[in-house]
Amino acid sequence: MNPSNPAAVAHPGELQDALRPLWPVVRRAWLYAAVASLLVLAPTFYMFEVYGRVLNSRNHNTLLMLTLGVVLAYAVMELLEWSRAEILREVGAWFDRRMAPRIVDAIHEFNLRRLGSANVQPMADLRIVRDFFHHPVVAAAMEAPVALVFLLVLFGIHPVLGWAALLGALIQAGLAWWNERLTQPPLSAANRSGIAAQQSAEGMLRNAEVVHAMGMLRSLRQRWWTLQQEMLQHQAVASNRAGAFSAVTKWIQIVWSSLLLGLGAWLVLENTLPGGAGMMIVGSVLGGRVLAPMVQLITQWRAVVGVRDAWGRLHQMLSQMPPAAPAMALPTPRGHLVAEGLIIAPPGGQQALLRNVVFELKPGEVMAVVGPSGAGKTTLARALVGLWPSMAGKVRLDGADVYAWRKDDLGPHIGYLPQGVELLEGTIADNIARFGHVDARRVREAAELVDLHTLIETLPNGYDTDIGADGLVLSGGQRQRVGLARALYGDPVLVVLDEPNASLDEAGDQALARAIQTLKARGTTFVVITHRTSILPVVDKMLVLVDGAVRAFGPRDDVLAALRGAPPAGGAPVPSTATAGAAA
Repeated sequence: MNPSNPAAVAHPGELQDALRPLWPVVRRAWLYAAVASLLVLAPTFYMFEVYGRVLNSRNHNTLLMLTLGVVLAYAVMELLEWSRAEILREVGAWFDRRMAPRIVDAIHEFNLRRLGSANVQPMADLRIVRDFFHHPVVAAAMEAPVALVFLLVLFGIHPVLGWAALLGALIQAGLAWWNERLTQPPLSAANRSGIAAQQSAEGMLRNAEVVHAMGMLRSLRQRWWTLQQEMLQHQAVASNRAGAFSAVTKWIQIVWSSLLLGLGAWLVLENTLPGGAGMMIVGSVLGGRVLAPMVQLITQWRAVVGVRDAWGRLHQMLSQMPPAAPAMALPTPRGHLVAEGLIIAPPGGQQALLRNVVFELKPGEVMAVVGPSGAGKTTLARALVGLWPSMAGKVRLDGADVYAWRKDDLGPHIGYLPQGVELLEGTIADNIARFGHVDARRVREAAELVDLHTLIETLPNGYDTDIGADGLVLSGGQRQRVGLARALYGDPVLVVLDEPNASLDEAGDQALARAIQTLKARGTTFVVITHRTSILPVVDKMLVLVDGAVRAFGPRDDVLAALRGAPPAGGAPVPSTATAGAAA
């Protein structure tokens, strides 16, 4: 996935829309934060009252009531802070629940369309955004309006104190802007390098056997190490700059509080400060509270940049992957498959891999697709199950466009076995049942169709055996049979198999032929891509692809005769070329 940072976005998009219902709750959290910020002055008030009223009156009851009052203020302040934190944490959790399914779907679609190297980085970005809702920076931002109130109070005490505090705030704001200009580029670069390093490491793990067998580890490790070092270097630059700004900011806050105290003392000496020495201390405390939110913002700026980058990446992905429009539910298909002048290019590409593919299969017919490597057979399989869109033409199942058909509705009626068998971590039963409700009877029936049941019974946990990531506890042939059982589970009306017998032995070939014959009798339509002739006895029609174009299509015997150069056995003429003969 593209890790670049789209800093400026023209439209708020889905993320902003998801936040809109939360604003009333956020306003309540802000109100709690504002009241809690005002209660921070309780210790100062208590100190003045003790030194003033209590010591002058020497009244124990006054001291007791003031102490109880300040303890109550502390309790209310902490209760409000806790409530604010809980509200914001729940806001983050609600945002996560709202957006997580959408982002998972977008990652999946992003991968299908091959718009980048898909990974789970968007889920990490969602976690960053979710956790930011209850980050100290958000609390500081909520306290900023109260800081403005404190500034106005300072102007009310004496304009000189107000202007001095305002000057300190402006200096802090200038430091925040400078901090942003200097730390944002290396932090964004560190994020990009970190994502690239993660993708490199995931690639090494995903292809561990090939990497190890062909001695590629050293080169790939060096590539990962280079990206990792780039990330660390950018992080070091950003941390050094942010650390320097943090130190300067804290120093200015401390110094400014002392300067305000000294300025208040000067005003007292000049007899121009109402309230005398007491207001001098109040001015110093209020001045510190005016600067506090800005200090928090600068010291935590790295989190601000991180959440902004994460938000930008999520917005970019969701903009590229808009949600699917609501589709009308369609009746259960029967298996009538038609290809209407298909022209197919890979997602995001312009070069057609298939050109003007036309054929028709009635329910219960079996078609074999043959041709040399690179002829477009796998591309056709992806188009037939609605994975790849067409540049022109349509794949129709019972008259409906397969690509536009909502996959949650169509999927249970489709069986698909890709060329590279992909099993998921879980039990054998989970994989055969497509990770839905495990119907034990139907799972066993699918396993028996491909002659897998006897093998499963020999395993320690039978159908509940965990096959590990990618089914690594199984052999290649066993993985292929589990994939076949999954494709045949639930009596689908259309089954597309891409090299289903590539890893099967003779017994597996025979089991596959029997399974096709059994489901064919039930009305299932099959498209089988194969290089092996063992499947041909159960085939009704054949499609020959060469260089992305149809060279022959028709009844099996007629096509075979045409490929051998003999006249068709009967029926309509079959297209035939010398190239088609070479394909066979």
